Amino acid sequence: MLKLVGVETFYGKLKVLHGISFEVQPGDIVAMIGANGAGKSTLLNTISAITPADYGEIFFENNRINHLDPDQIVKRGISQVPQGRRVFPELTVSENLLMGAFTRKSQSLKNQSYEWVLMIFPVLKARLGQKAKHLSGGEQQMLAIGRALMAHPKLLLLDEPSMGLAPRVAREIFQIIHQINAEGTTVLLVEQSARQALKIANYAYVLMLGNIDMHGLAKDLLENKEVQESYLGEGKYTDRKKLWEGKATIRR
Repeated sequence: MLKLVGVETFYGKLKVLHGISFEVQPGDIVAMIGANGAGKSTLLNTISAITPADYGEIFFENNRINHLDPDQIVKRGISQVPQGRRVFPELTVSENLLMGAFTRKSQSLKNQSYEWVLMIFPVLKARLGQKAKHLSGGEQQMLAIGRALMAHPKLLLLDEPSMGLAPRVAREIFQIIHQINAEGTTVLLVEQSARQALKIANYAYVLMLGNIDMHGLAKDLLENKEVQESYLGEGKYTDRKKLWEGKATIRR
């Protein structure tokens, strides 16, 4: 479904992504884990053309898309939920949701998406007239996901959906992501909460300093000692530091 080949992205003269190549298969939840500064958000922004790739190619459903503008990417079937939610605070819940359907011309299809989103997020249905700034953090995250779903994407990009949320609310968000996937939406999940991400993902990649350093079935990475020590909080700080500095052995 999605394929990146040798993608490099710069911020000015700073190279953030170093020849990234990976694939997302239809129907999967693919997790991209890694430490702060690894390039995870840049990767999603590159796919969405918010921060265009400087080199390499990006294919979606066998068509090259890295020459397209962000709105055209959405029209092709890719929606992104940005880090930090970024809802429109002065707009109501209903208005925020409708903003997500700006690329859809058919009113009947907009209505179908609207009803589907409210079915997934019943808490939003009770708050349609409230301004987004009055929602809790968890409700704003649900609204951000719902807004992205209004475009009826084939592929949903999620950037740190559990950030800043209480553990109970974060678990609920992960359950919703699993439900969305079960209903037919492929998911690429960027997440610092590596354990939760690996639990719901089919396949996973470890991103370090702009490079893919490990990849495999999510259940295998969940049991991998190096991943446990570096990202699941089961090792000493010195071990994580060695892996970050590239001094530990990594199985590719």
